[in-house]
Amino acid sequence: MRQFSVKVLDDKDREFVEVLRDLGIPRNVASMITYLANVYEATSREIEIGSNLRQPEVSIAMRSLRKNDWIEEREIKKDGKGRPMKVYRLTRSLEEIIGHFEEEKRIESTRVMENIDRLKDLSRKLSSS
Repeated sequence: MRQFSVKVLDDKDREFVEVLRDLGIPRNVASMITYLANVYEATSREIEIGSNLRQPEVSIAMRSLRKNDWIEEREIKKDGKGRPMKVYRLTRSLEEIIGHFEEEKRIESTRVMENIDRLKDLSRKLSSS
């Protein structure tokens, strides 16, 4: 039997995941960003084990990270038969990723405040009728 070691998320990492979740980031995406920020690169299996995600959750999170162009993937041949393994790594720093979320929330906050102002304006017109 072959043995290998995998880094796993610790308490500090889990806190980082929870803060991302408080911003509305899905758990699987938050966990994957946090895990990949702690390693140079990782296979899907290492991500599953290290971040405590199931394979479908990793795949779904991977789509989100790909869409934002935050990951790079490459294939490595395994010994013997079988499909090559994919290895993933972040292509953006945590600061850049956090900046992306910051800008998203800034836009969202502006939109919410504009809607509140509009409601105030509309309510004045309703009450004067």
